Amino acid sequence: MNWPLFAAYLAVTFILVITPGPTVTLVVTTAARHGVRAGLATVAGATLGIACVLVAIAFGLNWVLAHVATLFEALRWVGALYLIYLGIQAWRGAGKVGASAAPAERVQFTRGFFVALTNPKTIVFFTAFLPQFIDPALSSGRQLAAMCVAALLMATASDTAWAVAGGMSRAWLMAPARAKVMRRVSGAVLFGGGVWLALARRPVG
Repeated sequence: MNWPLFAAYLAVTFILVITPGPTVTLVVTTAARHGVRAGLATVAGATLGIACVLVAIAFGLNWVLAHVATLFEALRWVGALYLIYLGIQAWRGAGKVGASAAPAERVQFTRGFFVALTNPKTIVFFTAFLPQFIDPALSSGRQLAAMCVAALLMATASDTAWAVAGGMSRAWLMAPARAKVMRRVSGAVLFGGGVWLALARRPVG
């Protein structure tokens, strides 16, 4: 392993995973509304989604690079529509009186998985940066495996921290005087994330 190169990769990846995006938004709003356990179920689904993306990129890098524009467009629209759907559901739920029952954990898991899997920014980032951090003098397979595992662990740790933070703030956020506002805000954020994703454009270069 080229450790200086790997350290640079870790630094860049760290910046990516701590920057809030669609997955973090979903994790925080889920944990704040339904508790840490629901948030962690969402994290588990998101982790599997990210793992699928990383494995697909690592084992089919040439194909992904050749079709990244098509992949970006397809996933951009699927992800955008799904986030908008979740946002509308959260906004409509804010008008209901009383606390709503938390969806089953498998629902939270599926939501996390789908949002992470359809985040085109992940594909663009890793297809652009993985090749730049591979030392051609060493085994590319081992380097890709190490980079994918490191990225997955960092993303899981970051999402888990967001879930715990959201769950710990639940009592304050979901007090009767603030519950409706919280649901409106979470709905607006998810809806806005979907609109932002729909308007996003693939970076060139």
